[in-house]
Amino acid sequence: MKNTIKNLSLIAIVALATLSFTTFSGEKKEVKAESSKVIWKGYKVTGSHEGTIAIESGSLVFEEDQLTGGEFVIDMTTINTTDLEGNSKGKLDGHLKSDDFFGVENHPKASLVFTDVKASGKNSYNVTGDLTIKGKTNPVSFIISVYGNKATASLKVDRTKYDVRYGSTSFFDGLKDKAIYDEFDLVADLEF
Repeated sequence: MKNTIKNLSLIAIVALATLSFTTFSGEKKEVKAESSKVIWKGYKVTGSHEGTIAIESGSLVFEEDQLTGGEFVIDMTTINTTDLEGNSKGKLDGHLKSDDFFGVENHPKASLVFTDVKASGKNSYNVTGDLTIKGKTNPVSFIISVYGNKATASLKVDRTKYDVRYGSTSFFDGLKDKAIYDEFDLVADLEF
C-alpha cells in the first residue's frame, strides 16, 4: 500500500512538473467586439427579416499563422431587427426576445466553441464547433476565412435543435403562409 501511494505521488509530481514547463505555442487573439459584426437572417413563407446581434467576447487561436481554435459569447439581449422601423420593428424585436423564440430573460447568452479546425485552402478553414442557444448545445459546421486581422464566417442554424419552435412546420400543422423556416443564417465579420 505504501509503495502504491509513493508511486501515485511520484506520477502526480512528474505530471505537474511536465505541465509546468510545457508552453502553449498558440497565440490567442481577442476579437474586437465594437468593430466586429454578426448579421442574422430568418426566412418565412412570405419573405424574410434580418438584423444584428452583438458579440460580447470572443477570441481566435493561431499557431504559426494557422487558425487552430476559437470561442465566442453572444449577447442575446441585443437582438435587433434592421429591415423594419417603428412599431413593427419593436414588435418583432420583442417577439424574438420572448420565450416563443430565444427567451433572452432566462438565456441572455449564447456561445460557440470551436472543437475542430482543418485548413481547406490558403486562408480558409472548415470548422466544427459546439453552439449553445437556450442552454442547448449542438454541433455546427461552417467555413471561416482569415485575411490579416479580419475573418468572415457564415453558418446555417437549425433553430428547432435549440427548442425554438414558434411557427415551425416541423412541430405545427396548418401554418400555411404563417410558417417560418427552421434554418436561419448567421454571417460574422470579425476584426481582431
